[in-house]
Amino acid sequence: MADSEKYIGTPNGIVLCVDNCQGHAVKGRFYHAYSKSAVGFENEDQLMFGMEEFFDSINYPYPANTVRSFAETKRKGKKQVNQDDSSWSSRKLRMNSRLKKREKVMEDQELLNMHGDMGSFIVRVQNRQNSSMQGRITWVEKNKTIRFRSAWEMIRLINSAIDIDKQKPEDGSELPSWE
Repeated sequence: MADSEKYIGTPNGIVLCVDNCQGHAVKGRFYHAYSKSAVGFENEDQLMFGMEEFFDSINYPYPANTVRSFAETKRKGKKQVNQDDSSWSSRKLRMNSRLKKREKVMEDQELLNMHGDMGSFIVRVQNRQNSSMQGRITWVEKNKTIRFRSAWEMIRLINSAIDIDKQKPEDGSELPSWE
């Protein structure tokens, strides 16, 4: 079979390596072209937050919704600052990192050489709308690509590929499938 689906193709493409799972908690790491080191995760929540942080750092794809806060704020000079200075400084650091142009340090072929113990996936997020992600995911071992409409669908596809998600939804809805 030709490796027609095994490419990165976008500046925000990542290679997701699943190494272990305990119950429904998928553990592993993901790689992107802007760092030689992996971003590790212990569960799906950490994976999603890590991906969001990466996309925010390269400012692509730009989110349709912005972060909102209900925390009280007070004015200092011309800037509006949260009461908790530590959260303001971390937010300021994230905003400054978005403005910097990131340089690629890994070529696509290097990324494609990364593999997980249980499965490897190439994730290409094309949009971040409705407070979620939309794009395409390629299951490297099977050379199959499918579109996903939400982060939930992407997680379900990963779980079904590594055989930990055999349950049917209680509401009778159709699950995303590699078929």
